[in-house]
Amino acid sequence: MAHIAVLGTGGTIASRSHGAAGVIAEASAAELVAELGGEHAVSRRDIVTLGSYQLTLKDLRLIAEGVAAAANEPDVDGIVVTHGTDTLEETAFLLDLVHNSSKPVVITGAQRTPDSIAPDGPDNIAEAIAVAADPRMRDLGALISFSGTVRTARGARKSHTVAASPFTGGTEVAHFAGARLVPTASTLHRTPLDLPPESFDDTVVDIVSIYPGAESVLLTAALERAAAVVISGTGVGNAGPGFAEVVQTSDQPIVLSSRVPWGPVVPTYGNGGGIDLVAAGAIPSGDLNPYQSRILTALLISQGHTGADFAARFTLHR
Repeated sequence: MAHIAVLGTGGTIASRSHGAAGVIAEASAAELVAELGGEHAVSRRDIVTLGSYQLTLKDLRLIAEGVAAAANEPDVDGIVVTHGTDTLEETAFLLDLVHNSSKPVVITGAQRTPDSIAPDGPDNIAEAIAVAADPRMRDLGALISFSGTVRTARGARKSHTVAASPFTGGTEVAHFAGARLVPTASTLHRTPLDLPPESFDDTVVDIVSIYPGAESVLLTAALERAAAVVISGTGVGNAGPGFAEVVQTSDQPIVLSSRVPWGPVVPTYGNGGGIDLVAAGAIPSGDLNPYQSRILTALLISQGHTGADFAARFTLHR
């Protein structure tokens, strides 16, 4: 019997319908696991109870601290975090960046509320607990378990608004065949960064999206309020006229990602494209999408990484 710590943060999995007022997160972690049964000992704790569209960087820091505290308890064998799907990919990636334990940390959620006709939360929690209790899932960093598939947090994203299995990307490390967990891949967990400090809460990192006719004044305006900016570029990492010139004159970190769902940033084009942006000082995000790039950027800035040190660590952890 394994001891699994379940940490509740809200989301659809913890929500109930309130008619015209919509769906509201309100159920505790204890309520979510009350009728699960199963072979493992489960402890419960709530960190926040919010729809994940409401979460702030402070909330993400508190979740990371809660996971670290649970992992440090000697009798805990694994951790499950219940979370809303809207921003699950950001929280999961932060947990992956800072998880300094061999114990599995597994994030799950639901697409349908507990009071719906066919709730999916109970099955997802039961599967996440089984993943967290499985010694074969150790040393893999933070994992997302959803609708029978277990994938890495790094590279994962919500790619469908209402599908029962909304997450794609990352690396599939296991799946369920009936009740049996079948490992399919092993991944290298990178050297973890430190937990976010309190300054993480107020670290402003904006995302500027590129589209036909996008003007560089958007980047200029973002840099006036933000500590750093992620460019969500087109294709393999491009922007329009004037963006490279703004990058050239900025002292703040500017990360170059892509609005394309899959594939790495590969600076290829001149005339204001990725070649010119990187030459001007933009930092390629590798295979990280803009939203996970933003989380890494905020974490590095809050920990005091600047200049060449920032760029080197971004390369190491992307």
